[in-house]
Amino acid sequence: MQIPSELEIARGLPPSGCSVAEAERYTRRLATHHYENFNVVSWLLPRRLHEHFYNLYAYCRWADDLGDEISDPVKALALLNEWDRELRDCYAGHPEHPVFVALRETISTLDIPIEPFSDLLIAFRQDQTVRRYATWNDLFDYCRYSANPVGRLVLYLCGYRDAERQRLSDATCTALQLANFWQDVTHDLEKGRIYIPLEALAAHGLTEDDIVHHRFDARYVSLMKDLIARTRELFAEGMPLAGSVDSALRVDIEMFSRGGLAVLDAIEAIGYNTLEHRPSIPKGKQLRLLLLALMKKLFSFGIAPRNPAPVAPVQLAIVQGGCLNPSKDDLEAGSINEARRIIDSIGPVGLSYMECRRIARSSSSNFYYAFFMLPQAKRDALCALYAFMRLVDDVSDTAGSAADKQLGLARWRAALDAAGAGDVSGHPILPAFADTIKRFRIPPRYFHDLISGAEMDLTVGEYAMFDRLREYCYRVAGTVGLTCLHVFGFDDPHAPDLAEKLGIAFQLTNILRDVPKDYEMGRVYLPLEDLAQFGVRPEALKGGPVTPEKRKLFEFEASRAWNYYHEGVELIPHVHGDARAALWALARIYSSLLRRIEARGYDVFSERVRLSTPEKTGILLRARLGWYSQKNVLEERDRDRRRPGGTFLGRRAG
Repeated sequence: MQIPSELEIARGLPPSGCSVAEAERYTRRLATHHYENFNVVSWLLPRRLHEHFYNLYAYCRWADDLGDEISDPVKALALLNEWDRELRDCYAGHPEHPVFVALRETISTLDIPIEPFSDLLIAFRQDQTVRRYATWNDLFDYCRYSANPVGRLVLYLCGYRDAERQRLSDATCTALQLANFWQDVTHDLEKGRIYIPLEALAAHGLTEDDIVHHRFDARYVSLMKDLIARTRELFAEGMPLAGSVDSALRVDIEMFSRGGLAVLDAIEAIGYNTLEHRPSIPKGKQLRLLLLALMKKLFSFGIAPRNPAPVAPVQLAIVQGGCLNPSKDDLEAGSINEARRIIDSIGPVGLSYMECRRIARSSSSNFYYAFFMLPQAKRDALCALYAFMRLVDDVSDTAGSAADKQLGLARWRAALDAAGAGDVSGHPILPAFADTIKRFRIPPRYFHDLISGAEMDLTVGEYAMFDRLREYCYRVAGTVGLTCLHVFGFDDPHAPDLAEKLGIAFQLTNILRDVPKDYEMGRVYLPLEDLAQFGVRPEALKGGPVTPEKRKLFEFEASRAWNYYHEGVELIPHVHGDARAALWALARIYSSLLRRIEARGYDVFSERVRLSTPEKTGILLRARLGWYSQKNVLEERDRDRRRPGGTFLGRRAG
């Protein structure tokens, strides 16, 4: 085979027919020095498999570069055909190219069939003639040949040949391929290719021309969020693969998924602008990913055996003080034996729900009061969701360095992925949380978005425009509405949009109520453009009298919140009947808070605005007795004035 001069990977290539030692030295160097965002293997992989992974990588890398780095498609096709002949010569026992000299050792030792190798070449040939993909099905068909064979080859290397592991591997590899597409939009454009399905572009109001001309705007951000969410779901589908292989291989198998998820995180970190930047994962981040996987391996533990000897409980704390034993109220037992009997009778998931109820009850949240309107199963589910969200929120709001908080959130993100894969050992709430997600079919991407919102609190101290604040509100509150919606139950396809808006209304209320408290924490959530419009300086939010300028500013923010309330409460008739009273009570409680702020002349400085326990009890009693309707859900001072687009908003908020 004549080696093209364009190929950088050909530097240092030994001559054809070289020794196995020379060939393996080359494949090892190629695998450990190329530009991939995460290493081919970690040092935790059994040493007996290292060289096999290097050889496999070298084959895939060469095939990819023959198709991708050769500018002339005709020449690229000819080279790929030659590569195919080299492959068949290798299987016939006559390897010539150094990569095949090394690969022959792997193929013969592990008895790997030729199909996955030859399937890869179908995709690389397709790249020479196909530049666009009309539908998701078209793109998935491409991934079947471009990515999935790689995962199956890895399984062969590890000694697995069953259909179920191959299915999980296919999901993971397709997700990895998609993550690569989303990070390499600009690189692929240079090759004349757009892998984003045209139907996905159209769904967000974009065209090929927008991508070709690098038009980055809100449409592209929306598109990329959608693509990332879909890709995260595929990663979650394939995540159980790591738990199905030998423990010696688990960390490295898991690292493939975590590396891909880190690529998605990196895209989010650059504001989704892959039209101008290619996100990369620093070596430090790679090490953290590896450490997270290693910690999971070292510290994971299953459910304790029945009737264990009495020992002090040992739990992996995700946040300081986060692992709590069941409260005295939940486990009233006169002896260790009685406690064991109770634990055995309710099981590990039941015990986890007890811990979730304890966390929800101790918080005295407005949400907890509304839980009583729901049937037991839905009430417990919301307690599980609330416990997870409470603990995530506590990481960013408690004392500590930013680095420690980032690590704490990374641990919760890892725990979320692990729970989706069936490993719920990281925290006492996780068995109940995982059970709730599965039972009510809640998309995991909502929780990833929630954690991203908590991460924003560590890096973003102010918001220039409302569009950026709205993104934050979606992450920390819109996601709450969306997850609760799945527990409430719904059939109308418009319900998720309404749930997101109602969640944002609640968050805007909280922001207005907590202006001075947030300022003390170094955060100004009110958009700077709004402050400038009304002549209010950020430092004025620390406290002091409610000046005319502040009053106008706060009235403007309240008007925006009312707009979201008016749209969001339309959700109530669209949730299942057994959840409407609870949702009505929540909307009534939060809108009453906003009404209270208005009634106090927007004085949020002298004391924290809140509803008394009798006031909340009255709302709950009204909901329980059925004395509620769509007309009386919002507690407003002046209904005629508080229409969408009120005094200061002549348009729809947001």
